[in-house]
Amino acid sequence: MIMAGYSNRLIIFLCAMLWCCTVVAKPVNYRVETVATGLHHPWGLAFLPNGDMLVTERKGRLRLIRNQELLATPISGTPEVVSAGQGGLLDILVDPDFVNNHWIYLSYSGRGPGGVGTEVVRARLQNNQLIENNVIFRAAPKTSGTAHYGSRLAFAADGTLFISLGDRYRYLQEAQNTDNHLGAIVRIHPDGRIPKDNPFVGTPNTRPEIFSYGHRNVQGLALEPDSKRLWAHEHGPRGGDELNILQAGANYGWPAITYGIDYSGAIISEHTELPGMIQPIAYWDPSIAPSGMAFYNGDAFPAWQGNLFLGSLKFTHLRRLVINDNKVVQQEELLRNYGERIRDVRSGPDGFLYVLTDSRNGKLLKIKPQ
Repeated sequence: MIMAGYSNRLIIFLCAMLWCCTVVAKPVNYRVETVATGLHHPWGLAFLPNGDMLVTERKGRLRLIRNQELLATPISGTPEVVSAGQGGLLDILVDPDFVNNHWIYLSYSGRGPGGVGTEVVRARLQNNQLIENNVIFRAAPKTSGTAHYGSRLAFAADGTLFISLGDRYRYLQEAQNTDNHLGAIVRIHPDGRIPKDNPFVGTPNTRPEIFSYGHRNVQGLALEPDSKRLWAHEHGPRGGDELNILQAGANYGWPAITYGIDYSGAIISEHTELPGMIQPIAYWDPSIAPSGMAFYNGDAFPAWQGNLFLGSLKFTHLRRLVINDNKVVQQEELLRNYGERIRDVRSGPDGFLYVLTDSRNGKLLKIKPQ
């Protein structure tokens, strides 16, 4: 039985190798400018209406970039974070009505009874400091360990806030359990209230914040400009990174189904699909370790309109996906010659792409037409 499982996995692996290595998207000429250096493991990037940019550093600092210059003094008032392993100050999101309310949202790993877990704070940005800080979400339960916090933030078209979480690595079986937040994506109002139309509101023994579950470690969320659907990608184990379209109340299968195997080589599940569990739009085997994700909707690159971009930590490139009818039909690898782990990618208000590299001397890069 085990040998049969390995045989099936070998077939899946070989097929996936052929699929994910067929990167045939027509290249577009571009050039790269370095906007800022000296960022310590930057994680998230956001744009302010006045042209400033905000960057989170995993160690707990929030940095401001103004006129392509990284200001020396970090923004004060950030939450206390547990900066260890994959944890720290993570994603950042600017409120759609920032001009009037000055709200920003930060996700981070915070300590509490039982250990550490993902939290989200809302605060006003005023004169290079955060004020009126209010924690609007705390993942439960807090656990031991320093891995799989998930932690991307995205606004849906209806103004609700989506927060991606992880299974906290050791607790993978809990991703199928909806009475906690492990391995889930949650949906709340910007002030922390629970939307009445969430799929599990009123369901016994289920957290009403949960929008979808059965995820491993979601580090990419992106709103598709035309359809207004939310897309997500997540880290697989050894193989099986997934790209999904989020559906209310859906079970994405982890760890009951997976296209990956354990880091030791052991089989996590004999199944790649089961009734009632969503199949990914695409998956990568071997893993590319995706992080950050954005649909391109600028004017600088007409050929890239509607393409989906995501970073690869493992293979140190920015990956462009051409999507047609909910299928990835072409792929292209950019920035390979930089040899940098790509942590985040955003489509800028000026029509250019912006990329954060993950290192002790991280960079903010701008991709412009050649």
